[in-house]
This record gives sequence, structure tokens and C-alpha cells, in this order.
Amino acid sequence: MNTIAIIGAMPSELADIRKTLGNAEVKKISGFEFYVNEYKGKTIINSCCGIAKVNSALCTQVMIDNFHPDCVINTGIAGGMNSAVKVCDVVISTEVLPHDLDPHFLNDYPPYCAVFKADKNLIQTAEKVCAEFSVKSFRGRIVSGEAFISSNEVKAEIQNRLNPYAVDMESAAVGHCCYLNDKPYVSVRCISDNADDDGAMSFDEFEKIATKRVADIVLRMTEIL
Repeated sequence: MNTIAIIGAMPSELADIRKTLGNAEVKKISGFEFYVNEYKGKTIINSCCGIAKVNSALCTQVMIDNFHPDCVINTGIAGGMNSAVKVCDVVISTEVLPHDLDPHFLNDYPPYCAVFKADKNLIQTAEKVCAEFSVKSFRGRIVSGEAFISSNEVKAEIQNRLNPYAVDMESAAVGHCCYLNDKPYVSVRCISDNADDDGAMSFDEFEKIATKRVADIVLRMTEIL
């Protein structure tokens, strides 16, 4: 893969990636800024899409239309949703879907799909890098919705209904967009909190550690893809 797209929701999720990549050509398109770098024989484009599903879907489509990447990696932090997953572990998406939308509306109407599968090669590459860095990783479902989950009650309801490994606000939309464009995709998320009553406190404490860890993993992925 010669051209790789990286999408993060918040500036903090891309700060370490941009620091490593160095000076970039910045292209402003449709309200988004796309940072273009040549890095170890690859063209790497990264963009901060903003939080939640509409922002991330729009950014992904603009990225695909204008830069034609060979794959899309959604990176950043997330809340843990499986008891085995701990803060600073990494969850690699096997599939993504919204947790705040009845799947009937996606299954029975366009795009006639409610669960968006990640690319097997990208999953395996992420796992390989996590092992190389001695970072504990999990393959699993990631769900997305229009809220930061910081409630035991809300977490339990989502767990019982969808059995995810992590929750965020963007992965499902990026995966949905890549599905429609037939573009290989994976979400690689480092856990910053447990999406429970202590979630906000944990997020503040571990955000910098988690963003640096996942940035290192994603950059290494670009080298070996």
C-alpha cells in the first residue's frame, strides 16, 4: 500500500503522528485540513475530522475523493466495553456499527448493511505491531454513538445488546463510508477509560498515554503495509 489515510477525531489523537512525520503539505478542502507527508516510501495523509459520526463520515469521503488512499486507518482513543480490556490496552476492530441506531434502518434500506467489517490484512498488521511493541491487544467489535459514555447503566445496556470491545464516537461512520467506497479500513483504538461512572476522570488521566501509544502503533503499521 503506497497511500495511506489516517483519520482521528481530536487534535490530541494526531499530535504525536504529526510530530513524527514532520513538516507536511497542508491542503484545505471542504472545511477539513489534510496533512500530506512522504514517509519511508509511503504517502501518508492525516486529518482531524472532529468528534462524532457526521464529522467523521464527511472527512472520510472527502479524503477518499481527493486522495484515493489504498486504505483508511481510524485512530485514537476509546472506552473499554469488555471486562478483559484494560486501560491502555488496544482494541482492533473486526467490525463497527452504531449503538444508537436501530440496525433495521441500515439493513432494510440503503446501504442494506448495518455492520461494517474491517479489512483482515489491516487487522493482522495491527496485531503484529502491537505484539512487536509488547502492547496487549484485542480483536473485537467497536460501536459508536453520539455521546461520551460515562455511566455504568448506559454501558451495561450497550454491552448486553451488542457485546462490543470498545465504544467511541466515530469508528462506525468511518467504516460505513469505507464500506460504500469499497475501501479497506480498520479502527485501532487505545483504551483511555472504562466507559463507566469513573470514565471522565480516567480519560483525563490516561488520554496522553493512550494517544501516544496508538500513534506509535499506527505509524509502524504504515511502514510495513
